[in-house]
Amino acid sequence: MATLKDVKRIVIKVGTSSLTHSTGKTNIRQMKRLVTVISDIVNSGIEVALVSSGAIGVGVGKLGLKERPVTTAGKQAAATVGQCELMFMYDKMFGEYGHKVGQFLVTKRDVDNLESRDNLINAFERTLEFGAIPVINENDVVALDELKIGDNDNMSALVAGIVDADLVVILSDVDGLYTANPQTHPDAKLVSIVSDITPEIEASAGGVGSSLGTGGMFTKIQAAKAATSSGIHLAIARGDEKYAIARILQGENIGTVFVSKENRLQFRKRWLAFGARIMGKLVIDEGCAKAVRKAGGCSILPAGITAVEGQFEAGNTVSVVDMAGHELARGLSHYSSAELEQIKGAKTSEIEDKIGHKNYDEVIHRDDLVILG
Repeated sequence: MATLKDVKRIVIKVGTSSLTHSTGKTNIRQMKRLVTVISDIVNSGIEVALVSSGAIGVGVGKLGLKERPVTTAGKQAAATVGQCELMFMYDKMFGEYGHKVGQFLVTKRDVDNLESRDNLINAFERTLEFGAIPVINENDVVALDELKIGDNDNMSALVAGIVDADLVVILSDVDGLYTANPQTHPDAKLVSIVSDITPEIEASAGGVGSSLGTGGMFTKIQAAKAATSSGIHLAIARGDEKYAIARILQGENIGTVFVSKENRLQFRKRWLAFGARIMGKLVIDEGCAKAVRKAGGCSILPAGITAVEGQFEAGNTVSVVDMAGHELARGLSHYSSAELEQIKGAKTSEIEDKIGHKNYDEVIHRDDLVILG
């Protein structure tokens, strides 16, 4: 089991399925248990930020709807009601243990913009400094698809990077990562520790999820990949497992722990790993992939690129994958997708002849590239 006893700051993510019954009504017993454990952890001197799903799910129950709305307006309306109910309950329950909570509603735009992101970081730090527990959710009321982070699994990794946490704990409706989807493969086995997220592990992450939430194991693997690449451990456990968070912190072998890489990334590279919006994809050849995998990575030149996917501009963040489709890295492209279509596979000396200018030798400089594993 990974050593997690020395953590000073953790991000806990609780999913909709852990906060609501299948009827859509709030699971009060489960919520009280969560608040009790978090309060005790805070009392022990560990700082906690809580990423809480459930606004739409709780709103569905509060409004007496038979099912989760499918339209954007319907989801937003449910979220307006559900978010109020969630924060009311958190404030009341944490208050019973002498703790205060602060609400953070975040969109992709808040973290994409440098000034907004700095303000967000300062607000997080000051809230923790004041002794309050930040309760974070995506702002479902205003976040359209282009403004969405997408799910609170990735939100938890994003928040962990922003607040420089040591550990992320994702509480879900599954025990952890299995060798296959346990709903369709009864012989699937729970994986206790993951030290390297391989293509096989990514492939084993089936679409486990409930009708009230948006996540599944795939998004948890995405979050784990981002967190561990940035020096942050990530654990997955059942939300209804008694004292799961405390037991994980004590080193007990429950759920799945994704062990972090040794070195923490600088904030700029943490941001590239799990903060920036991915606008496209570069497929690189075997030789380039081998060089990228080496310690420290390398700059990516046009010669190593075999294909370009998506439409993006110079300065956008892109995903870098090998020929098998395994994501190796993310970085800032110096050239647009249209320009890359013309210079892919070319020598650096040929760039200007092909597109009429050459601002950079590299498509992605190593300083603007973060290796994911």
